[in-house]
Amino acid sequence: MADSQSFLQAREFLLRHREDYDTAYRDFKWPALIEFNWALDWFDLYAHNNHEPALWVVEDDGSEQKLTFAELSARSNQVANYLRSVGIARGDRVLLMLPNEPALWEVMLAAIKLGAVTIPATLLLTPADIADRMTRGEIKHVIATAGAAEKFAEVDASVTRIAVTHADGAAPDPAPAGWHRYADAFDQSPCYMHDERTLATDPMLLYFTSGTTSRPKLVLHSHQSYPVGHLSTMYWIGLKPGDVHWNISSPGWAKHAWSSVFAPWNAGATVFVSNTARFNAKATLETLVTHGITTLCAPPTVWRMLIQEDLASYPVKLREVVGAGEPLNPEIIERVKKAWKLTLRDGFGQTETTAQVGNSPSQPLKAGSMGRPLPGYHIALLDHDDRPADEGELSLVLDPRPLGLMDGYVDDPAKTEHVTHGGFYRTGDIAQRDADGYYTYVGRADDVFKASDYRISPFELESVLIEHPAIAEAAVVPSPDPLRLATPKAFIALRTGFAPSREVAGDILRFAAQKLAPYKRIRRIEFYELPKTISGKIRRVELRKLEAARTGDARRENEYWEDDFGAALTKDAQRAAE
Repeated sequence: MADSQSFLQAREFLLRHREDYDTAYRDFKWPALIEFNWALDWFDLYAHNNHEPALWVVEDDGSEQKLTFAELSARSNQVANYLRSVGIARGDRVLLMLPNEPALWEVMLAAIKLGAVTIPATLLLTPADIADRMTRGEIKHVIATAGAAEKFAEVDASVTRIAVTHADGAAPDPAPAGWHRYADAFDQSPCYMHDERTLATDPMLLYFTSGTTSRPKLVLHSHQSYPVGHLSTMYWIGLKPGDVHWNISSPGWAKHAWSSVFAPWNAGATVFVSNTARFNAKATLETLVTHGITTLCAPPTVWRMLIQEDLASYPVKLREVVGAGEPLNPEIIERVKKAWKLTLRDGFGQTETTAQVGNSPSQPLKAGSMGRPLPGYHIALLDHDDRPADEGELSLVLDPRPLGLMDGYVDDPAKTEHVTHGGFYRTGDIAQRDADGYYTYVGRADDVFKASDYRISPFELESVLIEHPAIAEAAVVPSPDPLRLATPKAFIALRTGFAPSREVAGDILRFAAQKLAPYKRIRRIEFYELPKTISGKIRRVELRKLEAARTGDARRENEYWEDDFGAALTKDAQRAAE
């Protein structure tokens, strides 16, 4: 009980100082935990006789399901009893492949109570992806939708399979052959008795990273690093009890656990979900209004689509709006502020951590900055020689070790040692720090490059490009150049209503030349379908390889160089800039 009290005190401190960054950052201390099970020692405690909604799922057809904290507590107890009855034990690894439906949250809570280790996975995985995860993750059990059963046809027969089926009339559909039926869980008792105490350091979650630059890594989190560590995320978002929080994120990725499970339920907020077959900006804005959403978290890709609509015509009830996953461009922030009088706040973290840096509520925001270190995190910028710098690799000080940091990469101890040697955890991201302690994202260490001996930040150039009315998304990489060694090239996805053409290319190059210093200027562009991870992040590594393989100055289809337009383009840009 003392450990639960320590968690409660840390939570209350951050809620009390939600808009007082200086006090929160200076005085916050991570709770000291020995035995702690977040689902039993926090969620069930908060849920006792609590009939406020914990989960609100709205379907495409308008139907909806609300579960209170008390109901979710009881239902997850039934699921925990059921999982135990089919042979799932403490420490067993369970692949969870479900969409945004109540079963997802029920299983998450149940597995935590049971002490099983959950490996969330996206429904987009192929049979080959699944086979890789089953082997590398040493997975013994699978919980998935009945519709995904065929993807597991080649999985070893000894693996326990549980299918989430859907109601057809009065009774749920039968499970596929060889699969248990999840609906049978609700024949179990709603009272759950744990067989032994959970250590705060026991394994709880395994996440495969999205693999933007390499093979996905397997990240281990404990019963303290994510549930308790996400107190920093709760603080960054600005959540408080009674909020209706919508996190636009797909299940299977760490960001879903960040803002659709731990951060809102640490605060006592309602987790809201809108299930749609395809993202639609107008429908999203209407949902914000009709369902009274108070806090919204969405990736920059979503914000880029939302700002193409007339935001001001939607009378939202939002109090806090944040973005994470990739840096927010200043253009997006400005347009949201103009329409809604709300500051769209950036934040930074990783699958390996909770929110590390962010613009917290009611604090001054600097254009382009992702904010200041969040409570519980001490940040250093390290140069190539591991010396402190004002621009360098964003690294976490490990003395004291932040509670929200992973235990390590379970399948690559050498990688764990590499990123944590010398008293720092190295994120692999480059940032700058100004005199006021604000951090500005520069790019992944692998993405920053040199052109004519100048360091180029792709993010900085991309932020300028998306101000152009024709551009939906852009990715900047080095293109080989015999004179400059490399020159900035932009791969561009156009907005609806624009098509690749020499005229559009010339206008974009002219625009970039007006906005950027000569050494940063985009000199080549290509209209291209941007490669992405299944979590939606741009895979610049593929674009870099594509450019590195270039020979000579031949053009690909829909590719244009500044040289193609002659000196007139540069002169026009210079005159416009003057």
